[in-house]
Amino acid sequence: MRAESTGRRPGRTDAPGVRRLNLSRVARAVHDEAEITRAAVAERLGLTRAAVSSLVDQLMAAGFVAESGKTFSGQAGRPGTALTMARTGHAGLGVSVDVDALTVCLVDLAGTERLRLTEAGRHAGADPRAVLRDAALLTGRALRTAAREGLAPAGVDLALPGLVAEGVVRQAPNLGWNAVPAAELFAQALREDGAQLPVGSDNEANSAALAQLWAGAPGGARTFVYLSGDIGVGGAVVLDGELLRGAHGFAGEIGHLVVDPNGPDCRCGSRGCLERYAGQDALLQAAGMDPGDGIAVLARRAADDSGAPGARHARDAVERAGTMLGIALSGAVNLLDPETVVLGGFYRELADRLAPAAERELQRRVVSGLWGAGSGRLSTASPAGDAARGAAGQVLRRVLADPLAYGGTASVP
Repeated sequence: MRAESTGRRPGRTDAPGVRRLNLSRVARAVHDEAEITRAAVAERLGLTRAAVSSLVDQLMAAGFVAESGKTFSGQAGRPGTALTMARTGHAGLGVSVDVDALTVCLVDLAGTERLRLTEAGRHAGADPRAVLRDAALLTGRALRTAAREGLAPAGVDLALPGLVAEGVVRQAPNLGWNAVPAAELFAQALREDGAQLPVGSDNEANSAALAQLWAGAPGGARTFVYLSGDIGVGGAVVLDGELLRGAHGFAGEIGHLVVDPNGPDCRCGSRGCLERYAGQDALLQAAGMDPGDGIAVLARRAADDSGAPGARHARDAVERAGTMLGIALSGAVNLLDPETVVLGGFYRELADRLAPAAERELQRRVVSGLWGAGSGRLSTASPAGDAARGAAGQVLRRVLADPLAYGGTASVP
């Protein structure tokens, strides 16, 4: 008798369900350690070596695990051959839809980024069908490259700005999207291009925060607030290694915390939101710059102490944005008590001027007294983590959670 691969969560009391669960545990152990012997897997998971060998054989036959050729001694018995995740076969695709760009990222089971494609474009106010069609065409290019490299994506996840739930962008003020069934439209465009893959979706800041967690957040933090600077301001919260989603999946929208009730109108319908002071458009406007100049130009001007024209306005704009960030973040820190706040997106480029202003507000307003200047609790994101990579990682997490759903069968012992 054999249990077919259905993609359902395995039962934990029947023999096929137990084996299915143990296949996931072994796969995740190999993934987490990068290189590990069968004996070390058995010790880590509390399984017999014979059971682990059987599970590893099945994972190797299904293309999840490979032998690296290295051997390790120092344990009882003969030296063991190191196991690694396979570099071909199963992979994950992530697609980030931003106001000014589309990005596709291909990641293999070992967590190595194998391909990144970026296509610039102005998507604010554009027809969602056209934007998602362009995203599907870019994804098609990635799929053709993946096939040439022996990689077969198990699915594709969208990273989208705004409020996202069950594949629908409920509201994305900077895109001008409301009630857009993004996952469905993207999947349809993929099929029209000759590809058929499971499609998932999440908020872009959530995806980027998970990418930071998996790449190793600063200081090894497992509880942190992630802040992303883009056209708008995105945010996400990770608590003890898990993403905080909230009751409806909308947690983390720090860009629409009000920092000045009498401030300027926001696209979301409120007034004085953080985004109106610390988003890209707001920063460039405050610095007296053209929207087409971009953050790189702003960063250079803000770092210029020579007295060049525009430098003082750039510094003032960045420092004011940092002050407003500090006001917003102090409330989040008092509420959540994170280990660190991670600055991602273009905030990484502005951190030298932005962070000190934010730290001054954190020092003034956080009741614990742990967030003073020089505390190191306000940190910059790793370049290894962004929304597209985080979205690809979410596909791979689903594969590792139930390898049998993506190939092979489980025999009853």
